[in-house]
Amino acid sequence: MTLFNQINSLLFGLFLLVMSSLLYFQFTETKDFMVNQMESDLNNASTSLSLMLKPHLETGDMATAETLVNVIFEGGFYRKVSLTWLADQQEQVWENPIVISDVPQWFTDLDLFDVQSKETVITSGWLQLATLKIESNPAIGYRELWRIMNDTAMILSALFLISILLLHVRLKAILKPLHEVAVHAREIAERKFNPDMPLPKTTELSDVVGAINSMSRQLKQVFGALDNEVSTLKHDKFFDAVSQLPNRQYLVGQLNSWLAGPGFGGLLLAKLDWLEDIHSKYGFQVRDETIRVLAKQMQETLPQHEECIIARISNTEFVFLVTKGEHEQITEYLQSLIRLINQEMLKAGCEPNRDFAIGVTERTVKVTRAELLSQADNALQNAISQNKVSSWFHVNEQQEFSREEWRTRLTNAISNNQFLLQWQPIQLTETDKVMQREIYCRLQIENEIVKAGEFMPYIERLSLGKQLDCCLLESIVAQNILNLHSEPVAVNLARESLTDPEFHTWLASYLQQLTSPELVHFEIPESGITGNLQASIDLCEIIKQGGAKFGVDNCGRQMGSLNYLQVLKPHYIKLDLSLSAYDHEEHEENQQNLELCRALVNIARGLEIQVIITGIEDQEHLAAVKPLRTDGYQGYIAPPVDIQRVSRK
Repeated sequence: MTLFNQINSLLFGLFLLVMSSLLYFQFTETKDFMVNQMESDLNNASTSLSLMLKPHLETGDMATAETLVNVIFEGGFYRKVSLTWLADQQEQVWENPIVISDVPQWFTDLDLFDVQSKETVITSGWLQLATLKIESNPAIGYRELWRIMNDTAMILSALFLISILLLHVRLKAILKPLHEVAVHAREIAERKFNPDMPLPKTTELSDVVGAINSMSRQLKQVFGALDNEVSTLKHDKFFDAVSQLPNRQYLVGQLNSWLAGPGFGGLLLAKLDWLEDIHSKYGFQVRDETIRVLAKQMQETLPQHEECIIARISNTEFVFLVTKGEHEQITEYLQSLIRLINQEMLKAGCEPNRDFAIGVTERTVKVTRAELLSQADNALQNAISQNKVSSWFHVNEQQEFSREEWRTRLTNAISNNQFLLQWQPIQLTETDKVMQREIYCRLQIENEIVKAGEFMPYIERLSLGKQLDCCLLESIVAQNILNLHSEPVAVNLARESLTDPEFHTWLASYLQQLTSPELVHFEIPESGITGNLQASIDLCEIIKQGGAKFGVDNCGRQMGSLNYLQVLKPHYIKLDLSLSAYDHEEHEENQQNLELCRALVNIARGLEIQVIITGIEDQEHLAAVKPLRTDGYQGYIAPPVDIQRVSRK
């Protein structure tokens, strides 16, 4: 019970006790008054009637005596009057029936008034003439007592209701700051830090509100400090001091993460020797300032392709990673880069189209980081040797299907549900038990199994992500996968699904039809959240209302703030593969990754979010990351396995 209800009920009880006491006191006093009043009236009537009857009794005038008795009796105040003549013992009796109007029967059944009577002997000197006996009528007592108590009860009830209403309003106003404190405290528990509450006039409540405001500010500073720590670590470890662009270490981690999953795009390696000419002519300060201006122009004017990364890996070498670009987009990017470099060379007093070269390569299936960088370097060396500003590395890889053939085959596969499902266990760090299973899919085309790394790039290029998500979710129900194990299953959502209102509506209906929606976890890529925060909030709200849970995939890949975690409050996060990369020979790089992971774990733990570390290769790698005390881990240490289909009952 709330404090308001407790105080309200206490005061209600006290008021009820006071009102009941007043009503009881009024009842007893009124009853006693009526009893005394009837007794007094009875005595007066007996005395006066005796005096009036005496002369007529002495003369034996019976008619006049009866007339006098009738005058008093017909007033209705007496139930019975009897007159006994002692000379001949003749008795005359007058009786009124007891009729009590406007009084409920249950009230008269209480027998509140005893029978009152007064007997008087009428004498003349020493001679006794007659005996007069009068009984009071209790109907008058009941009627008057009921009227008085009814009026009293109505007045007290009206006063009681008015007092309770005024007390309710006043108490609500007094306790309003306390209610706001409770709401504010709950929001703090959910890591939502709102502006300070105004201080109430009540001294005690003012102290409480002040303490809550102070605690909120301090906790906000703590989480802000943790977020700043992550940003500082990223800046110190992954940024070039001169250009303020990502450095080689960050690029390597992003390449590893990008190439670990399906995707498409290209890499450009630029060598700008004209920067050394500026160094030799004007010194390193002018060169560094030129690099800073050039880097700023690169970030502001180059085409803003999705998740494009610009890094400086040496004094004169820059890398441009286009993670979601096709050949035409990469060509456009290359042309924009050449124009930008020539413009900056003219500003620096250098001759354009000289002393720089760019090598370009595109991502192919199963290419490794070393191979991709080697291809870009070969193209760069080829451009330098041929005195050209750019050169492409052409991979002799014959495409099995054209773009339109992929469209036809993928559309048919989605329509006919030709996907083969696998899942990979995510295990608890402390016990190695399975905490959930992530679902992957492969495609069967003409009796051949095509892995996701081959067809998923075309899913993204052809904007078929929403259809694929719907197909996989329907397969989970059709194949009764949720009943295979007690652990939840995790499904990765495409970025296209995050912003599609039709998918949001479809997902809400899908979750309503599930008998155990809590067994389905949805994973949203961090890049999709940071690029479409409001759409992600809307989707996550649908997931929560549907009874399911959601997590953030590739957490920590972006260079920006992690404030979105406080807004979304996901059930868990998966650290990006670039953060958990482990090299047996690179102890310093491993330590830097562990420091950044530890800061991310601290942020998540403060927000009560579970943390899963990914990319765990073997037991040695697992032992290296266990000090982070993450909730779970995932990687090739437990590879994906086929899901055995179960028919629905």
